[in-house]
Order: sequence, then C-alpha cells, then structure tokens
Amino acid sequence: MDASTQESLSSWSKLGKLDAKDGTAELVFKYAAKKMLGYEESKDQQKLRDSYKAFMDGLISFPLNIPGTPFHACLQGRKKAMKVIHDIFEKKRSGNDAAANDYDFADHLLEEIKKEDTFLNEEIARDLVFLFLFAAHETTSTALTVALRYLDGHQRVMAELKREHENILKMRETEGSAVSWKEYKSMTFTHMVINETVRLANIAPGILRKVVKEVEVKGYTIPAGWTVMVCPPSVHLDPNLYEDPLEFNPWRWEGKELHAGSKSFMAFAGGTRLCVGADYAKVQMSIFLHYLVTKYTWRVINGAERIRTPTGIRFPKGLHIEISENK
Repeated sequence: MDASTQESLSSWSKLGKLDAKDGTAELVFKYAAKKMLGYEESKDQQKLRDSYKAFMDGLISFPLNIPGTPFHACLQGRKKAMKVIHDIFEKKRSGNDAAANDYDFADHLLEEIKKEDTFLNEEIARDLVFLFLFAAHETTSTALTVALRYLDGHQRVMAELKREHENILKMRETEGSAVSWKEYKSMTFTHMVINETVRLANIAPGILRKVVKEVEVKGYTIPAGWTVMVCPPSVHLDPNLYEDPLEFNPWRWEGKELHAGSKSFMAFAGGTRLCVGADYAKVQMSIFLHYLVTKYTWRVINGAERIRTPTGIRFPKGLHIEISENK
C-alpha cells in the first residue's frame, strides 16, 4: 500500500494537472484489485474498473432492462466484472495464474472452500470478491477526493497536518522506510481530519438493519423482522450534536474516541456491525495524506462543485488539481 501510494503520487506530479477523483479511484482500485485477485489492469485486456464504473452509475436507477438504459448498463457491468473474477478463479485453480507467487485474498478463499466445515462455495467466494472490491474502492476514493477539496481551503488544517507528519519523519529511525503501524496509530490529528471529512461527506447515505425485536421509537412501534434504514446525515449534520455542523473543523474531535462508531458518528456504521473495512480505509487515507503533505505541493484549480446522488457524492465537473513534487 505504501509503495503503491508513492508510485501513484509520483505519476500525478509528472502529469502536473489531473482530475483527483479519477486519480484516487485508480489508485485505490489498482491496489485493492491486486491484493484481492492478483489483478493488474495494465496486463489484462478485460478492464475490470470500467465494469465497476458502469455498475455504480446505474446501481440506483429505474429498473428497465433494455439496451441504452443505466439499469441495463449496470447489469452488464456486473456481468463483465463477474466474468473477470470467474476467469481469475479458474486460472488459480488450474495453476495457470501468472501471479501465483503473490498470495492474495482469492487464494485464501479457494483454500477455505476445500475445507470440510466451511460455509463457502465458489459462487459465494466470487460474490465476496466483487462486493469487497466495490466497497473498498468507491468509498475510499470519494473520501480522499472530499478531503482534498476541504484541505485546499483550510491552511490552518494543512499546517497542523504537515507538522504532524514532518514530526513522524524526524522520529523515524530509518530514513525512507515505509509508514509503520506504530506511526499510523500516532497520527492523531490525521484521524481527526479523516473523521471530520467522512462526517461532512456522508458517503454512505443510508445504513440498512433488520429489527431483531419489537421496539418503540418516539411513539412509533417498529415490529421485529422489519428492515429499517438509518440515515447518518441526519445525525452528522445535527446542530444539537455538532456545533456549526457544516463547518470543516477537525479540532471538534480533539479528546474524543477516534476509532469507533457511536450514536452520533456512523460514517463506518457501529456496534457489532462496524464496517469491516474501516481500518483498511483509514490506513490507506493516512498513508496518502502522509506522502501528500510531506512530499508534494498542490492546489485545487477547478471543479469544487459537489452533488449528492442516491449512490453517494459526485463531482459533476471532476475535482481538478495541480500538483508538483517538492525539491
């Protein structure tokens, strides 16, 4: 993850200008696909990321399955993505996988399938890979893009973030080594920035849960067995819970728990159903911010406009940044 992030940022600086949403999506998907499947987009004619984009664009659309509709494109995107995943599983099982020396998540699933006491079969395993790739790349890349948008207009936040990461470099025993777990856990202000970013971004507009027993809420009875949708934005933007809720203010998290969900912070859900990829996403965001603020100078040059769709935040004109490596 460390090397992949450095490689991507270096390529950004060579371009000089780019759409940050496209850049972060490529960065996150490239790493996730490699770790999940041993898949490398540059070496495969079947473009997995394009299939996921088609799936996302039509995920919540009128269910009219005829060519030319977003819903049809969504179904075709999933079909093509599942074919790529199926073909990779077949190669791994037959021993013809070019990346056989790199143990990945799909290899682990195939080993689990062979066990007698497992609930897994190959269909479930392929669905898991599809789901994890979808969850890993779309949410994290959006969060990184939103973070860039907020950081660009808040020099005080940038200064504090840079101070924290430059201090990590000073304390590092081996110059040029990768970010360690200990360093990641020490990034207090970085975690405050991440929490504030995802609080304001509300990337997951709803959380679905099944009611396990009848409950009464403000005079309304919700029967057991019903499905309810929790709406995090209604909590995250509540002025009774957050002072000036629309203001980007990482310091509001000072002294608070930074690594768990609560009734007032549901960006990664909470309780026993806390997002399994929460730490994965936070680590990737932290490593990205570490190298961004210590090695590069950047600014937003166009496209800060955001809109919210049923599937999350979109930047209709992109978020274009200018970036250069510090000398």
